[in-house]
Amino acid sequence: MFFWLRLFRVYLSRRMAVILALGFSSGLPLMLTGSTLGVRLAEDGVSKTSIGLFAMVGLPYSLKFIWAPVIDRVSLPFLTRWFGRRRGWALFWQCGLLLTLVGLGGADIGADPMWFAWTAVAVAFCSASQDIVLDAYRVESLDPARQGAGAALFVLGYRVGMLASGAGALYLAAYMPWSQVYWVMAGMVAVGTVTVLCSAEPPAELLRSSGRNWFSQSVIAPFSDFMQRPSWIWALLFIALFRLGDVLAGAMSMPFYLSLGYDKIEIANVTKVFGLIATIGGGIIGGAIVHRLGLMRALLLCGAQQMLSNLMFVFMAWAGHDLRLLVVTVAVENVTGGMATAAFVAYISGLCSVSYTATQYALLTSFVAFARDILAASGGWMADHMSWPYYFLTTVFAALPGLSVLLLLYHKEKRSTVSESGKK
Repeated sequence: MFFWLRLFRVYLSRRMAVILALGFSSGLPLMLTGSTLGVRLAEDGVSKTSIGLFAMVGLPYSLKFIWAPVIDRVSLPFLTRWFGRRRGWALFWQCGLLLTLVGLGGADIGADPMWFAWTAVAVAFCSASQDIVLDAYRVESLDPARQGAGAALFVLGYRVGMLASGAGALYLAAYMPWSQVYWVMAGMVAVGTVTVLCSAEPPAELLRSSGRNWFSQSVIAPFSDFMQRPSWIWALLFIALFRLGDVLAGAMSMPFYLSLGYDKIEIANVTKVFGLIATIGGGIIGGAIVHRLGLMRALLLCGAQQMLSNLMFVFMAWAGHDLRLLVVTVAVENVTGGMATAAFVAYISGLCSVSYTATQYALLTSFVAFARDILAASGGWMADHMSWPYYFLTTVFAALPGLSVLLLLYHKEKRSTVSESGKK
């Protein structure tokens, strides 16, 4: 009992409560330009083709690294001086979110579809920009030992925010017009605003540049700074490969469940509701393990467990339709996935320099998404050409390259630590 109390004590601080609330603020707008918006459009009689095109509204989330250097390097009039560079930019984008959500709530796609579409893009742009700032705030506010716990709480808050703007917004829409639903969601932006106002600016130096060297210092310098780190190529290779086995398994999990005869209600109840709870629990455990064992050992432990969890799919393929086995599989898969995610986010956070946190974190997360999509694209072809047991066994082995690179990085770090201590 006392072991678990010591393990989770890392979460009991005011700073962690701030991280949790900022995660909620970051996750809140996502559904309002995603699936929730799709429901609103369908109820307004918009064609399926047009609804599909609205998926492009989310492009700012993929392209946010382009303007991240501006947020890293440019001071806002008054706001930076009064609140600091991170809090000032956070308040700026939260005000933008409030205004654009109010505008989207009042927009009528039937009367002016272009205005409606551009307002939705503006919401996504403000949301993606807020993500840049809040990710940097989280990284800069926590020491390395607490990055895993901070990542876990941020993701927990993020998912609660998505739940509020997803299921919560749909529930409200059953009792009030969509315009009022969006205005209620706009009011919930105040959670992040109040949190920022009541929190302290993280200790980080604002590097200034102007004139001819602005591009060099703002765009080139974050790259060159990262490439000066020892083993940076190995770090990028690890980032690209670490989640490969998990992504390959997840990409084919829904077709796999359907092929075993599970109906949509069973899949929704187990994978979406119970699965979300399991993921959140795994993230909290993973953050505590990072704090207790250190980052690299926690990554090895969580990564190995994540790899072995794919064996549950093999057992399911042999057993056939069994609801209890589906529950166990989702529990094991999502808990280990949540643990690995918390450790992985902490690792990426630790790669960022405090001088370029926003730019480097945006670049690294964009690289993660790009590598995930490219490397996992072959999953469907593989599933078409082999049986389910062999496919999921392949996903287990697909995790080995990432863990091998991690072992290499771990030994390099140990040698570096021994070398440094020897010099002292």
